[in-house]
Amino acid sequence: MTGRYEIDKDDFRIRKVRPSAAKIIRRCVKYFFVSIALAVIYYILFALVFSTDTERRLKQENRMYAKLYPDMAEKEALLNDVVEDLEARDNSIYEEIFNSSSPLSPDFGYAFFVESGDSATDEGIVRYTEAKLRDAAGTAAEVDALLHEILEKCIVGQDSLPPLALPLKDFPYAQTGASTGQKMSPFYKVYQKHTGLDMIVPPGTPVYSPADGTVTQTVRSGRESGNVLTIDHGNGYVTRYAHLKEILVRRGRAVKKGDLIATTGSSGKSFAPHLHYEIIKDTVHVDPVNYFFGSVSPEEYVEMMILGESIAQTME
Repeated sequence: MTGRYEIDKDDFRIRKVRPSAAKIIRRCVKYFFVSIALAVIYYILFALVFSTDTERRLKQENRMYAKLYPDMAEKEALLNDVVEDLEARDNSIYEEIFNSSSPLSPDFGYAFFVESGDSATDEGIVRYTEAKLRDAAGTAAEVDALLHEILEKCIVGQDSLPPLALPLKDFPYAQTGASTGQKMSPFYKVYQKHTGLDMIVPPGTPVYSPADGTVTQTVRSGRESGNVLTIDHGNGYVTRYAHLKEILVRRGRAVKKGDLIATTGSSGKSFAPHLHYEIIKDTVHVDPVNYFFGSVSPEEYVEMMILGESIAQTME
């Protein structure tokens, strides 16, 4: 027996109660919303608990990208520093040795990829970037090797190479002081022209000749630049060492690259022990850091350039 029944009080008969149209509509609406709510709950539970093959694959790819992106960003930053260093080395070779500007090398391929980036997939971007990083790393290593080879062959028909070695062995780049340009004097507190590079080291540190040459001047003084040594390397190159503690060579002596010539100190008007190192090309003072590219790593070369330019106060 289904439906609803009631007893008629007049004749005591059982009669079936027919629901009104409004009650039927309310009941249908109630069932409809309950069904929708149950469907939403089932969908949420299914989405949280169960994953489709596509979702599992996408989650795995996202985890892979999350691991790859930081590594690639670090590699990209390192390669950018290496590329900048290689450009600086290349410019230095052409400008300082060949007295000409380096040829420009335009980039190819990147513009097209950037324009099509909206339609490229994440996986495609990752693979493309990883391939470019590998190519750039290989190219940087090849160029670095070629630059060292150029250093041995670039001077043809000349008597000697420029002063390309550091005058101090195992010099920590973090102890690089002010380089050439307008710098603040620690004594007068005004900006003055600084003609060399301050290399901050303890007193008594050995100083070595950066190239073959002849000692042209030795000055022992307690004023201004203090004890000073000057070497002529030929081809218009002259190096000058100031504020020395001891000068170990005499005027007129021929020296070879790597010969011990002096020790560092704080003679003359010096704020603290250091080596004031100058390179003069055809009577013009140049930045000594530009000549260190063959003696230090790319990272050290970049750091020395940044420190030399950014430090505003000299040591004398």
